[in-house]
Amino acid sequence: MQDLFSLKNKKAVVVGGAGGMGTAIATGLVANGADLAIADISVPGLEKAAAAITEKTGAAVRTYTVDGKDEASVQALLANAIKDLGGVDILFNAQGINFKAPATEYPMDEWDKLFSVNVKSVMLCAKIFGAHFAEQGHGKIVSLSSVRGQRGALGGNSGYCATKGAVDMITRQLACELAPKNVQVNALGPIITVTPMTEQRIKDEWARYERMLQNVPMGRLATVEDLVGPAVFLASAASDFITGTILYVDGGMMAFA
Repeated sequence: MQDLFSLKNKKAVVVGGAGGMGTAIATGLVANGADLAIADISVPGLEKAAAAITEKTGAAVRTYTVDGKDEASVQALLANAIKDLGGVDILFNAQGINFKAPATEYPMDEWDKLFSVNVKSVMLCAKIFGAHFAEQGHGKIVSLSSVRGQRGALGGNSGYCATKGAVDMITRQLACELAPKNVQVNALGPIITVTPMTEQRIKDEWARYERMLQNVPMGRLATVEDLVGPAVFLASAASDFITGTILYVDGGMMAFA
């Protein structure tokens, strides 16, 4: 039964691997046996993330710079990963940004930036890696969504919520299209997660987050470690008959009226 969750001999690429969630997920994939490459637009971030993963796991990590908004850049990432890893079996889309403003005052340039990173980049990576997976007859695509793909929020999150709703539907539609090729497409939907990027904001606005916890039955925010088990599950053979699903890592929030 343990082999169900093993990623031994599997080749994984984590786009957005320099971010807090991406690094934690990448670490979990390696710890369960995957050969790993992480990709990001930030070179310093990649170097820091790779060093952290190696320190925790002892495994070597390949790094690639990629602009997920650029089709040629994503094509090059896939080609390099296939060459260096000997193939690719798993794509994890962990890229994403946020910008907050009231909906009636939302700057459209920021709106476009959010959709470019959170939606176009996810779609491009899923499109290009998905075509490769379909050709080889197997593959796993997992993307980071959010409870905000289904639930609205206070605090000026119209742009972020809209992008995550789009990620949810990309996930479901690609799942339908790629299922006959034995490619599973799923997403993780966490609540607000404590990362190096969000930690200070959570401290500064704790009163708001404390109110939010009234709708979380488990009574706490998520940590990056909470994402690791679900990520490994969706990347492994244990989820071979699951596709088009948003797996909520939310302490029960989506079940709470």
